[in-house]
Amino acid sequence: MTSDLQKETYLLPIRYTQHDLFVCDIADAVLKDDMASMEHPVFSLSKKPDTNLRRYENGNYWIEVVPSVKGLATIYDKDILIYCISQMIAKANSGGRLSPHVKIVAKDLLVFINRTTGGKDYEALKEALDRLDGTRIRTNVKTGGEEEYKGFGLIESFEIRRSEKTGRISEIAVKLSDWVFRSIEAREVLTLHRDYFRLRKPIERRVYEIARKHCGRQDSWRISLELLRNKCGSRDSMKGFRFAMKVLAKGDHLPDYSVSLAENDIICFSNRSVMKEVNLPATDFPVLDPETFHDARTVAPTYDVYWLEQEWQRWWAESGKPILQNPDAAFIGFCRNRYGRKPNP
Repeated sequence: MTSDLQKETYLLPIRYTQHDLFVCDIADAVLKDDMASMEHPVFSLSKKPDTNLRRYENGNYWIEVVPSVKGLATIYDKDILIYCISQMIAKANSGGRLSPHVKIVAKDLLVFINRTTGGKDYEALKEALDRLDGTRIRTNVKTGGEEEYKGFGLIESFEIRRSEKTGRISEIAVKLSDWVFRSIEAREVLTLHRDYFRLRKPIERRVYEIARKHCGRQDSWRISLELLRNKCGSRDSMKGFRFAMKVLAKGDHLPDYSVSLAENDIICFSNRSVMKEVNLPATDFPVLDPETFHDARTVAPTYDVYWLEQEWQRWWAESGKPILQNPDAAFIGFCRNRYGRKPNP
């Protein structure tokens, strides 16, 4: 068993305290990722420019990822998308109106994704936006017995503003692609552990995404080493990929899940207790999406969210059990109001 101190050596340091994260309310945003890009290996795991076209097939369905001359968007470039998705879900939970247009304060973004704030880090954001803008998706979609060929980008466009005094990027405006925006509107997103941004290696981030998507809140999930390698989009040999999984298992530092390598090259993911399914009461109370409890913890950080759920259910029943169009948003609002009136329980 790896000690907590040993695990820390496998992770990047926490560069900012929780207090720092309250700049511009960015602490209200729980990490969210869209399920579509978690399912498919859209992002490159290479730290060098990857200009290879990728094609993945599943029966009659296929998807191609086409890079620009600057290369495919990388798993680190995806941090910008995760930030945008997280902010928009937080905005929706606050009752705000969603739009594919997102304005980003560059420093807030760097703090949120646990990066340093030197000049090279700001320039790296520009390079990441270039790759996100240039990477295109091609796929066939069958509707009504006809095959439809579609093409779209990871982002539709972006704009950068620089400080006249320092020359550094101060603000970024991004228009998300319809593909990403539809995932946000449909809440086809999953919560990520904040230590996701502390994972050092691209393969670790990709394996975590797959575990979060497929293991979810199950006690465990198993997958063959070869299939996991394909789902990761790894260019490593089987020998190299097997070694990487052994290192991941030894470090035991993957957020939410422990990893082990069983016989016959089977990878086993075991759910840590923090991700277990919430047992909701079998009553006529509004049923909440388990994801909502993660959001509730951010708007009422000093409270036990399950106690708050009971209080909310009691209030709902005493109010005559009104019809709730969006129970999850209603519960988040209840938690926010309770915390605002009384920060300490």
